[in-house]
Amino acid sequence: MTRRPPPQDRAPRGQRWPRRLLAVHTGAVYLFLYAPIAVLVAFSFNSARQTAAWQGFTFSWYGEMLRDERLLRAVRNSLLVAALATALATVVGTMAALALAPPAARPGRGRAATQVLLLLPVILPEVVLGAALLTLFGAWKMRLSLITVLIAHVVFSISYVALVVRARLAGLDPTLAEAARDLGAGGWEVFRRVTLPLALPGILAGALLVFTLSIDDYVITSFVAGAGATTLPLHVYSLLKAGVTPEVNAVSAALLLVTVTLIALAHSLLARDAGSLA
Repeated sequence: MTRRPPPQDRAPRGQRWPRRLLAVHTGAVYLFLYAPIAVLVAFSFNSARQTAAWQGFTFSWYGEMLRDERLLRAVRNSLLVAALATALATVVGTMAALALAPPAARPGRGRAATQVLLLLPVILPEVVLGAALLTLFGAWKMRLSLITVLIAHVVFSISYVALVVRARLAGLDPTLAEAARDLGAGGWEVFRRVTLPLALPGILAGALLVFTLSIDDYVITSFVAGAGATTLPLHVYSLLKAGVTPEVNAVSAALLLVTVTLIALAHSLLARDAGSLA
């Protein structure tokens, strides 16, 4: 009776324990990262006023959240700034990506410097960028308001759109645009009928990313927001000064849900985009 050969996909015994150790380590890292978030979401349903101990399950804190006028005003401010910043940053960032991505890009003196300048808002610490914007608005004698918050959000959001859209454009087949020109299409027709439809998933993903960053931003906004320009992250931080309550947890859980949803949409667009290019 002959023995069956071991399956090819089964690792030898000497190589199994490193894989198991890696799996345990990965699980521990994810537990360390996401256990506090899970606790926050769980205690947003705690019936006790203080979060020191669990006393029962309730949805009442979400009702309190929806009846808080200051909170709703902060939500309106955040949504207004995020929507306008997304629209402006998407347009400007897409134009920058079109100018820098091949085959539109041409060797020149300013190309490398422009690429570095586009990366600076992503690399710079938010404290440095917030202080620089505050100094600029002071030099311009601008009163801190939602306008200054909007300008600041557009400044740090353009780079994200440009990087995402440029990555999408870099994966396009240049022969498609060349074929359209050979068939008699002009520059605008090539952009409208070929480049823009193919780049649209990347543009939408960049817009969703900007919307998420704008809603969640606290550090830069705290520098440039004036009276009456309180956004949702600023309002949540002001609530934390009185201690962590279930209402704060409910607001944070709602903000977490919005953020995760937008990031998932952006990821699905980029994944579908990569699949269509494969």
